[in-house]
Amino acid sequence: LPHVKCLQCRECKSEYPIEPLNACEFCFGPLEVSYDYDSVAKAVSRKSIESGPNTMWRYHDFLPVEKDSAVDISTGFTPLIHAKNLGRQLGLDHLYIKNDSVNPTFSFKDRPVSVTTTKALEFEFEVLACVSTGNLMGSVAAHGAKAGMQTMVFYPADLEQGKIQGAAVYGPTMV
Repeated sequence: LPHVKCLQCRECKSEYPIEPLNACEFCFGPLEVSYDYDSVAKAVSRKSIESGPNTMWRYHDFLPVEKDSAVDISTGFTPLIHAKNLGRQLGLDHLYIKNDSVNPTFSFKDRPVSVTTTKALEFEFEVLACVSTGNLMGSVAAHGAKAGMQTMVFYPADLEQGKIQGAAVYGPTMV
């Protein structure tokens, strides 16, 4: 990870190695990826981004994963919609809204789940799992299938069938 320095607590700024951690052991604050932005600036150019795939992975150098390890189901590169009426109401001439409903599982959740699944493989995890009321379980199921991982999704008993089927088509264990 040439551009990643460490994990850093958002609250107390404690630093941790890049390991499967999500909370600070001192203050229990959330951990975030800390980047070496000078390194990013030297390595990344408009040309390098434009030459990437027409997915979110064209921005690979900005993501905390190894090169060429992406679990890519063609997420991203979704359209920006000019929201003229909303912009007018807010006093903005150029308001655009990202339409992530055209992602592979019809959800903005595909972006973080793609990175998470890629990182899970790098850490050699064998199982990908989530608790969800809909969109997350569809995305986890799709990415888990693409990655060849055992996938489990936990959902409430009264969840609507459309969301259940959206995940079930990828073959996860559903509880």
